Amino acid sequence: MAAFALTPPAQAHLDITGMEDKFPVRRIYCIGKNYVAHIIEMNADERDPPVIFMKPTDAIVKNGGEIPYPIFTTNFHYECELVVALKSGGYNIPVSEASSHIYGYAIGLDMTRRDHQAEALAKGLPWEVTKSFDHSAPVGPITPVSTCGILTSGHVRLKVNGVVKQDADISLMIWKVDEIISKLSEQHRLMPGDIIMTGTPAGVGAVVTGDVLDCSMDGVEPMQVRIGGKAA
Repeated sequence: MAAFALTPPAQAHLDITGMEDKFPVRRIYCIGKNYVAHIIEMNADERDPPVIFMKPTDAIVKNGGEIPYPIFTTNFHYECELVVALKSGGYNIPVSEASSHIYGYAIGLDMTRRDHQAEALAKGLPWEVTKSFDHSAPVGPITPVSTCGILTSGHVRLKVNGVVKQDADISLMIWKVDEIISKLSEQHRLMPGDIIMTGTPAGVGAVVTGDVLDCSMDGVEPMQVRIGGKAA
């Protein structure tokens, strides 16, 4: 059997609450424009369907980690949101069957180079420069469905240095979790190990070096991360 020419990268994974086993991450799907209040604060059209984009798995930052302030931005924003982890998948999953594919939930941050997002939106450019950079996907430990049940309501909250900046119930999502899974499966074959960042509520804002971000979701293990110095 042929060997790899280079050392393969480590398998991306997340911790699981109450278990030694790790959750292997295959893909990170992200949903944009999924809360009306956030759409309004971004001056977008609330009638548009949510945007689907991806982040690389090596962008994950785990609970207690540090996010280096990224290069190529002077307007670095947080977006706190519910993350759904899948245990199974497929194509064209009916909405009525979607919840059976959920392994568990976590809280996460869709970190964003906001200054470049405006340009990308205006010119119809891809979102990678604004969404898919290094350390752009902090995600906390997964709480299994066996512990928390299927979540259809509960508050997503973000505090920056102890001050609440985001607080909204996931029941206010335009596209609910089951609908998101179903819609994604129309375009992609969902697989075990996929995680989905389900969109952020209103209250997004900029962070600077030294800021501490506390993220929580009712029934789910919380996450804390810190903004570090400029990335080298």
